[in-house]
Amino acid sequence: MIKLIMGEKGTGKTKSLIEQVNNTAASVSGNVVCIESAAMMTYDIKPQVRLLNAKENGIDSYEVFRGFVSGLYAGNYDISHIFVDNLCKICGNFEGADEFLTWLDAFSTRSGVEFVVTVSAAEDKATDVMKKYL
Repeated sequence: MIKLIMGEKGTGKTKSLIEQVNNTAASVSGNVVCIESAAMMTYDIKPQVRLLNAKENGIDSYEVFRGFVSGLYAGNYDISHIFVDNLCKICGNFEGADEFLTWLDAFSTRSGVEFVVTVSAAEDKATDVMKKYL
């Protein structure tokens, strides 16, 4: 399952994501991971959540992000949820998001990992692929 949260900068996407991350960590038995574009949520996320900085981990494209998610799960099959803040900022562009989200959906189906992803763009800019996950 993928849930996409879209909105322009300043509309509360990250605040909503932080709330969802912390609520999920308190209510599930699996491991929860949150991937952010830069170190901004350090003091907002509960300590039992694995908080990862995309920039520090060299994630700068959708291809690298696919490998990172695959490796993350291969190293820990107990991951139940992965939250991603600001996907297009992490990967550097909006154009590759559709292919990545399609891959992520297939990965979620195979692995059972649930994803919540934020994208900084107005919902009316959502592609048909993105609209499936809103």
